[in-house]
Amino acid sequence: MEALRLVLLYVHLIGFALLLGGAIAQYVSGRLRINAAMLWGSVIQLLTGLGLSAPLRDGHEPAPAKLVTKLVLALLIFVMVFFSRKRESVARGHFLAIIGLTLVTAAVAVFWR
Repeated sequence: MEALRLVLLYVHLIGFALLLGGAIAQYVSGRLRINAAMLWGSVIQLLTGLGLSAPLRDGHEPAPAKLVTKLVLALLIFVMVFFSRKRESVARGHFLAIIGLTLVTAAVAVFWR
């Protein structure tokens, strides 16, 4: 089961890289639009996060409050990305909120013990 958890964690990190990297690339280009990398990154993050929350560990399950917090943040990011994906441009605050929530989610994962 540890191998499965590590594969899920690896794919989860790839999803994070797609989401954040796609957002930074769009921000630097000056065209605030949801790209395919952001969409796929948010989907990967949500699905692998659900898989990682399954009891695959031997007594090292994270706190339920942490799991709920991360789920709510992941759902917010997914909804913000999914429903804005077909727009020609996204409001600056909306776009920065996606980036900020992505970074907050990573901070919860790292610092909440």
